[in-house]
Amino acid sequence: MESIKLRRNYSRNVLLRMVFLGSIAGALILYNWPFLSELYLKRQETPVGLIINGFIIALFGLGLARLVVNFVFYMREEGAVMRFLSNLERSPDEPLRGVPRRSMMARRYLTMQELHDSHTPIYQSVLASTVVASESSRASFPKYVNNILILLGAFGTIVALSVALVGASQMLEKMASASGVGTVLHGMSTAANATITAITCYVFFSYFYLKHLDVQTQLIGAVEQITTVYLLPRFQVQTDSVLYEFTGLIRSLQGLVTQMEQSQRVFAEVDKHFINVAEAYRTRVQSLSEDLESIKHLLRVGFRLSERE
Repeated sequence: MESIKLRRNYSRNVLLRMVFLGSIAGALILYNWPFLSELYLKRQETPVGLIINGFIIALFGLGLARLVVNFVFYMREEGAVMRFLSNLERSPDEPLRGVPRRSMMARRYLTMQELHDSHTPIYQSVLASTVVASESSRASFPKYVNNILILLGAFGTIVALSVALVGASQMLEKMASASGVGTVLHGMSTAANATITAITCYVFFSYFYLKHLDVQTQLIGAVEQITTVYLLPRFQVQTDSVLYEFTGLIRSLQGLVTQMEQSQRVFAEVDKHFINVAEAYRTRVQSLSEDLESIKHLLRVGFRLSERE
């Protein structure tokens, strides 16, 4: 489990960071509201500035909402991965205990189990590509918002400069007309406002979009590491692994043959020892028989007995 690189509660920490920075930004907006209302809402000759800035802020809000939904989703996915790893250590036969069946980790395990049961080769690269494609679609809208925000600032600047040019033409036509001067100033102010709004939203959003990619990358990496370390050895039988196991079997047989040779040498030595013992026993029995004959002869001589007696 230590080899699996997965930060605990990483998604939750990023989400809390977003709430904290968002609260600071909201407090700054409230604190500077008189100046901001004067800059954005008052003295507007045309609704162009309100439309452009409103569209930028609305798109920014939708992008943040999508990021929040994704962070909550990845919080659950990280919990499922940690639960799966814990089950592998405590009860390897039930790795999906307490793991949601719709989670990324559970779907990977069930897919590999199904392929294994149907005797289908398992290609991890294909499984990984499927997960990456699925998660890329989940991040498509935040990616669009991240790419379009800065362009909206440039678009607002161009539109506002067009309004300023209209005011300049009116001013030239009426020779210092007050409405023309106001339109010029309004166009220049709108250009600056749109650029400031877009850049501010882009800086905030791009940071958490990159954090979103970090969360996504580390979660997919953890799933692939678990697949490589734990699941592939369980479900896939490869040629290399078979050859390795066969080599291990041959080594075991070689060790068994060596032990049998050693046992055979021991048995040969024991057999030789038994032969020596039997030879010694035969010699001792033969000498004992000769001694008995000598004793019998001496007894006959001593008692003057005949051979028959």
